[in-house]
Amino acid sequence: MPKMVFVEQDGTHKEVDAPIGLSVLEIAHEHDIDIEGACEGSLACSTCHIIVDPAHIGRLEPASEDEEDMLDLAFGLEETSRLGCQIRMSEALDGLVVKLPKTTRNLLVD
Repeated sequence: MPKMVFVEQDGTHKEVDAPIGLSVLEIAHEHDIDIEGACEGSLACSTCHIIVDPAHIGRLEPASEDEEDMLDLAFGLEETSRLGCQIRMSEALDGLVVKLPKTTRNLLVD
């Protein structure tokens, strides 16, 4: 089974099993990683904002225009920022490393 690594806000690295077909958001929730996902992966918020390790960004499909629009709302945007709900695990992504941003912005909450 593919693996991936989450770099948590405190710098802790957590390697987890990453079943093929699940999104990074779903994998995070399965392993109690602190990613909100307020819209439950429907591409309607930016609370699953992650920062992909630059060494791995080239292995991902490019972000869609809708994902880019949601990323514009993310706090602490970086060049390799993506939404965890839009990255589906595959064999090609085995070893993927993503970092959680220091904070997120939930525009779905008043």
